[in-house]
Amino acid sequence: MEQNEHDAGQPSPAPTVGDVLLAIEELWPESLAEGWDAVGLVAGRSENRVGKILFTVDPTAAVLDEALGWGATMIVSHHPLLLKPVSTVAAAGFKGEAIHRLIEAGCALVTVHTNGDSAVGGVSDVLADALGLQDVEPLARAADGLPEEGIGRVGNLAAPLALGAFAEAVFSILPAVAGGVRVAGDKDALVRRVAVCGGAGDSLFDSVRSSQADVYVTADLRHHPASEVREAAAGKAPYLIDVSHFGSEWLWLTPAADALGNVLTDQGFTTDIRVSGVNTDPWDFVLTPGH
Repeated sequence: MEQNEHDAGQPSPAPTVGDVLLAIEELWPESLAEGWDAVGLVAGRSENRVGKILFTVDPTAAVLDEALGWGATMIVSHHPLLLKPVSTVAAAGFKGEAIHRLIEAGCALVTVHTNGDSAVGGVSDVLADALGLQDVEPLARAADGLPEEGIGRVGNLAAPLALGAFAEAVFSILPAVAGGVRVAGDKDALVRRVAVCGGAGDSLFDSVRSSQADVYVTADLRHHPASEVREAAAGKAPYLIDVSHFGSEWLWLTPAADALGNVLTDQGFTTDIRVSGVNTDPWDFVLTPGH
């Protein structure tokens, strides 16, 4: 999406890294990030101009190939490259190699992670919108945010659906990945109140119960927490739908790119923004009974 020129006919300037960081802060404030998270600028000089921005879920080597081949001068990644502390960025490892490639190409890297989850219009808001939820509110409110900010969302379908039909709707909005969609619950059970959390969400089961959700859509559900939820529910709600971590967050990339482009345009800047075409889901294929 390339931004427009000034009305006077003069091309508007490309923003600097610092300008983009201010726009990102307006949309997804760092104050909304979880305490354990690592968000913000990872590599890049604040004074450098940013002519091309690529949005991605993960800053993998394949994404860097795509970004640098296109001539990107900034990557906005949902997942952090350096979430865990490192003692070296030598190019002997894949993280160091990524940092070296970025610096040598003059491409900045910015992380928008749990602040992008929590903010209005964030990952879970986009997932809730895609599923047609109404009267949406946070599943776990942000400690220092607006009432509508926080991790996860819960809302209502316009009309009840059978769990099986709802699971098919979930499957239909997500990108194709090897793992597909897993469901725990009676496929004929009716659901109307839906909780969602993009990314790994099994830390929110208490909030899901408190919200009186009929079904919970999230990713990376582990055996023991999921089993305990099902045992406690005794075959009743909340039912569980486990989706791809990548897929649940991929939906956010296009609205996020549009939002950043709009803010930069309003500030008088022009830059080309696109969403990565690389599927960064880590799984390549799956075996199921009968296949």
